[in-house]
Parts: sequence; C-alpha cells; structure tokens
Amino acid sequence: MSERTILTEDSVPKLPRHAKLRFDKPRDKWIILAPERVFELDPIASEVVRLCDGSKPVNEVVDTLAAKYEAPRDVIAKDVIDMLQGLADKGFVVT
Repeated sequence: MSERTILTEDSVPKLPRHAKLRFDKPRDKWIILAPERVFELDPIASEVVRLCDGSKPVNEVVDTLAAKYEAPRDVIAKDVIDMLQGLADKGFVVT
C-alpha cells in the first residue's frame, strides 16, 4: 500500500496521467474518467478540479474562488482542501 499524500495550501494538485476530466453530455455533469472508474463531480467540485492543472498551488485556487464567490477565504480553503484530499485518497488527484 502506498503512503497517503496529504494536501496543504502549498500543494500543486493535478489529475494523474491515467485520469481525464470530461463533460458527460448524457449525464449533464463533469466527470473524471480513470481506467475502469468514473467519478461524477458536482458543479463546485468540477470548478475546483478544472483550476487544479498542476501549474498553481492550492492557495491560488482558494484565492480565485474566494474572490469569485466573495466568500470567506478560510471557509473556502477548508472546503477545497477537504475535497481535494478526498479525491487524492481515491487516486483522482496527485501532487
């Protein structure tokens, strides 16, 4: 079993090479496709994942979302890190 990756605001997340982000027209949802697995994303999760392209740290993603939604940064940061950690634990996000 591999060691668990712990995400922080300094982490630079992205999808692993074997996973692809796609819009599934029949479901009308964003999904992550991986070998023999499909993970449906809600609208907020899909926006977060689209911002996680491997070029910016989580803190920049949080700043972008906090400004866009005029929401408290600390609340956004906790939600984003929790969501990304869940995806990382399932193998859908790497750093």
